[in-house]
Amino acid sequence: EVRPSPIAGLYEVRYGGTEIVYTDAKGEFLLQGSMLDTKTMANLTEERIEKLTAVDFHSLPFKDAMVFTQGTGARKMAVFVDPNCGYCKRFERDLATLKDVTIYAFIMPILGPDSTVKARDIWCSGDTAKTWRNWMLDGVAPRRSMGQCDTAALDRNVEFGHKYRIQGTPAVFFEDGTRKPGALPLAEVEKLLAAATKKS
Repeated sequence: EVRPSPIAGLYEVRYGGTEIVYTDAKGEFLLQGSMLDTKTMANLTEERIEKLTAVDFHSLPFKDAMVFTQGTGARKMAVFVDPNCGYCKRFERDLATLKDVTIYAFIMPILGPDSTVKARDIWCSGDTAKTWRNWMLDGVAPRRSMGQCDTAALDRNVEFGHKYRIQGTPAVFFEDGTRKPGALPLAEVEKLLAAATKKS
């Protein structure tokens, strides 16, 4: 896609889904990098990528997630996680303390072969949510998965991550479409959950 940028004579070129570069009208020069608005210091390139990779919360593939309902479960959020992600383990401790929330956790093994093995063992355990929390909170390794088990959901989660530029874990999504990377402080999660609940 080619479209005018906010700078006269400069065009935004989008390729590969969400890659953005800039060029002149004749395509003789190419600029790579972020475009900033000097008045607001807003990163216009990043804002554009956020729009392109926005995910409608209600269209997330919930069938491929573990579901944790705490209290009434009225507030909702989703998180993409890897079983070997240290930040995910820290974040899981905070998530476990949240009240009146439903958490959809999508296992996305991206940190190497051991993550893939652990993800399979957790997914195929028979009680995925319990096995996940035992591993993430208490360090109890999942039992080795034997026999047949459909792990297509894990592949779909990784594919979803590629499509929507989820490049690290944890990646957090809220009902109002807000998306945040990393292990957010608990106070910020509460604030974002409250804001998302008001909007929905």
